[in-house]
Amino acid sequence: MSAFVIFDVDIHNPERYQDFIREVKPAIESAGARYLARGGSHKVHEGDWSPRRIVLIEFPSVQAWESFYNGPVYQWLKAVRDECSSARLVCVDGLAQ
Repeated sequence: MSAFVIFDVDIHNPERYQDFIREVKPAIESAGARYLARGGSHKVHEGDWSPRRIVLIEFPSVQAWESFYNGPVYQWLKAVRDECSSARLVCVDGLAQ
């Protein structure tokens, strides 16, 4: 069952964030995942949520996401991301096929 990871990112250093973007995209693809949305325009229709930059990624499963997230490649990239941004993220199970 697919898993969807939703990031709400507030970028503090756009130049350094570009370093992260260059490195994370191939790492995500190597994990069998794909971007569904990455920083596109968005509009809040209900509630008081004020997202900055929305990123939506589909992973093959929650286990694939957790292995990627906790693995050495992403932990190194996360350190880069944390230097230049702050984020909130959630992972949600997709529907069974």
